[in-house]
Amino acid sequence: MTSLYLEYLPIAIFIAFAGGLSVMFALSSWIIGKQLPDSEKLSPYECGFEPFEDARIQFDVRFYLVAILFIIFDLEVAFLFPWAVALSDIGIFGFISMMIFLFLLTIGFIYEWKKGALEWD
Repeated sequence: MTSLYLEYLPIAIFIAFAGGLSVMFALSSWIIGKQLPDSEKLSPYECGFEPFEDARIQFDVRFYLVAILFIIFDLEVAFLFPWAVALSDIGIFGFISMMIFLFLLTIGFIYEWKKGALEWD
């Protein structure tokens, strides 16, 4: 049983060294770095406007629909590239399965379009 522990000793030493080094770097940057926030550091930079209410306010559902549509079509493109590269190897079964996949995505897109999810008033 002792030989089993000796086999894992280098891994344990490496984990302890990496953890200690990470903590040391984080603490040294906090100690050495300036902790003087000014108006530029505290200004909003991503949304473009000052925060005006609680962060838990309700958003319009269209924001979520656009995000979901982006994820769906981003994944579609992520599936299309390997499929196109390997099309000669996967044969007719791969072609038909991708056409079914694209057909289902197209049906979903048409449904979203007909429901007015893409209209931004």
